[in-house]
Amino acid sequence: MQTRELGRSGLKVSALGFGCMGLSYGYGPGLDRAAGVQMIRNAFERGVTFFDTAEAYGALNEEMVGEALAPMRDQVVIATKFGFKDGKPAVGLDSRPERIRAVVENSLRHLRTDRIDLLYQHRVDPEVPMEDVAGAVKELIAAGKVRHFGMSEAGIASIRRAHAVQPVTALQSEYSLWWREPEGEVLPALEELGIGFVPFSPLGKGFLTGAIDQNTSFAADDFRNIVPRFTADAREANLPLVDALKRVATARAATPAQIALAWLLAQKPWIVPIPGTTKLHRLDENLASAGIALEAKDLQQIEQALSSIAVQGERYPAHMAARQGR
Repeated sequence: MQTRELGRSGLKVSALGFGCMGLSYGYGPGLDRAAGVQMIRNAFERGVTFFDTAEAYGALNEEMVGEALAPMRDQVVIATKFGFKDGKPAVGLDSRPERIRAVVENSLRHLRTDRIDLLYQHRVDPEVPMEDVAGAVKELIAAGKVRHFGMSEAGIASIRRAHAVQPVTALQSEYSLWWREPEGEVLPALEELGIGFVPFSPLGKGFLTGAIDQNTSFAADDFRNIVPRFTADAREANLPLVDALKRVATARAATPAQIALAWLLAQKPWIVPIPGTTKLHRLDENLASAGIALEAKDLQQIEQALSSIAVQGERYPAHMAARQGR
């Protein structure tokens, strides 16, 4: 597995990270503790050194990461996040400095570590000045409890305000072949400021794998049930995007998921996607994408296909979209 530097921060990680959310949160029944720990170790054994969790995914999620990586702690980069009241996205935002400090202490305990390598603000909190948020993280860095500061789903104004107080190492936001908004303003600003980019949902919450169509049903507690982009009509309308991926994948003896990840890796050398999975064969499939170097003709074919496809459906329901702080 090749390594990449997140911006100009000096923080080097595997070209693909591992998003741990789905091990226990968000996509229906997850894995039990032992299986989750083993999946994380499977990723490490295959070259992954960058692992992403969050307070909002529940204590079990951080505990899985902590238990799995304790034996190789100095060989990995662990990222977690703060930013929700009581750690619950449904309750609202909370990035008060005292809350940040409390979350860090809890996360250190769950993760069985003395420092968090990358601490993200999970969402911008409009009630707390960004200077106060960045200042609190700066103090935690000075205390040795945090190494790097990150932000998630933040807009350019918020990033610049934070960066002026405490340099931002990475921005984590959704980015994939079916959500390309970051290309407009975000990616150019990150390049200017020397900030790395960590795309979450790089496989479109599973849609870009080709394993989901209009007839797919999700578990009762899978949040895709309430996502407009995952209504049956929207899925049917968006299948031409997957068909285009399949054509490129066939020519490269790859899978649609591998092409989707290779496309992200080809955009910038400081982009590090964090696909997640609960299945070992999907882990192997995803990681193999790091060895696929798309050629100019491949990228052109993808671009031409996308230019004729209008992706249908919003990426969040209205009540969640309101929380995407900019």
